Amino acid sequence: MKKEKSIPLKLNSISEMHKALGFPKPLHPLVSLVNYADITMPHEQWPKSILPNFFKISYKINSLGKIKYGQGYYDCAEGGLSFISPNQVIACSDDKRDYTGYTLLIHPDFLRGYSLANRIKSFGFFSYSANEALHLSEKERLIIFSVFDNIKEELSGNIDDFSQDLVVSHIEVLLNYSNRFYKRQFITRKIVNNALIVQMEKILDEYFNREEGLSKGLPSVEYLAEQLNVSPRYLSDMLRAHTGQNAQQHIHEKLIEKAKEYLTATSLSVSEIAYQLGFEHSQSFNKIFKKKTNLTPIEFKQSFN
Repeated sequence: MKKEKSIPLKLNSISEMHKALGFPKPLHPLVSLVNYADITMPHEQWPKSILPNFFKISYKINSLGKIKYGQGYYDCAEGGLSFISPNQVIACSDDKRDYTGYTLLIHPDFLRGYSLANRIKSFGFFSYSANEALHLSEKERLIIFSVFDNIKEELSGNIDDFSQDLVVSHIEVLLNYSNRFYKRQFITRKIVNNALIVQMEKILDEYFNREEGLSKGLPSVEYLAEQLNVSPRYLSDMLRAHTGQNAQQHIHEKLIEKAKEYLTATSLSVSEIAYQLGFEHSQSFNKIFKKKTNLTPIEFKQSFN
């Protein structure tokens, strides 16, 4: 018997989200801050998965389970911030949860007319999967919670001509602090990330040594990220923080390294080497090689003769 596929519950408004998950009624239709302690609906009655069309920023501590976001899982035991952009499926991996913390919901319409409406797309962590969430030190947690408190204070008061300006400002402060703390996380998780870089190098070496380019074409950032179980954006940001180069630049470096090996140790033509590496057209290979070495492949080969 074919297993029935669970269809995510699409949520077009913050009010719908509050109703579906048993949150208290929102104080504002386009932005809300929920304390998980105020939730009355048993978690067993929550939908299996949801598809909200707004931003969701959550700080969760969950001693009993994990959160599934996309294809990854985020262990909430130690607590951390997760950032979810509109129209992303969110699901829970089990029904035994005991959440504490906050969740901030922001409808894109709330930001319209503000520079943050466009700038929010530049914060890479909205493209990270939940298992790459931001883990906070106690000092950082207090800072983030103070911003949450400022937002809560503004939403709880009487709405006036300045309310939206102030809430948007607090959201921007929250994102800027998160950006700073993510950069710190790249540094403090250096051992873990160095292991990730070593694993990435191994994957690229094996890809080119097995000549997978012949059947699969050039390795992509998405392919690498999938093999490493991280998101493409996280991979590039992590590499840039540690090496100064993004994932695409690392792929090109490994590609040039292999190309030099072919040019100096085989009798393959430039076109054959390009095809071996995964290029559809040798002109594209020539262009990248010249950009990286200041020599064409032919010039490089002749320099060894």
